[in-house]
Amino acid sequence: MFVLGIDPGLTRCGYGAVRKEGGALRAVSAGVLTTSPSTPLPDRLAELQAGLQALVADLAPDAVAVERVFFQVNARTAMSVGQASGLALAAAAAAGCAVAQYTANEVKQAVAGFGGAPKEQVQRMVQAQLRLPQRPRPPDAADALALALCHHAMAPLRARVAAVGPRGNRR
Repeated sequence: MFVLGIDPGLTRCGYGAVRKEGGALRAVSAGVLTTSPSTPLPDRLAELQAGLQALVADLAPDAVAVERVFFQVNARTAMSVGQASGLALAAAAAAGCAVAQYTANEVKQAVAGFGGAPKEQVQRMVQAQLRLPQRPRPPDAADALALALCHHAMAPLRARVAAVGPRGNRR
């Protein structure tokens, strides 16, 4: 399975792709798509949309995992993250990829074993699980790799739940 993780943001949108080969997880690509805060919002959204579409087309992942905005203190930040998230979801769906969303706590639980893990611990676990020589940087790319790892961990369970159905009846 090949998963692209997206840590949505309008100024900095992290991405990280992880492939499972022979039981081992391997980082294929990671980085950040950026837009300038001085550019008008519609232009920034168009730029991010084009970047996300190109990324999905170039990498051709089986699935895309996007961080779900669960809670933000700053409403303005929540709006921009929500807009970026919508663009990522739409790009993945338009490309025919399976799409999943995870909250930050779900990602931390899956990757570090504790939903309240600090960012540094998550970065160390991403480094260890992907056998990277150093912690992934920048943090947005590390978060995106963590999203991809989370989906690798959760996809089998999601598939079993979907096969059984909500009441335990096999479909």
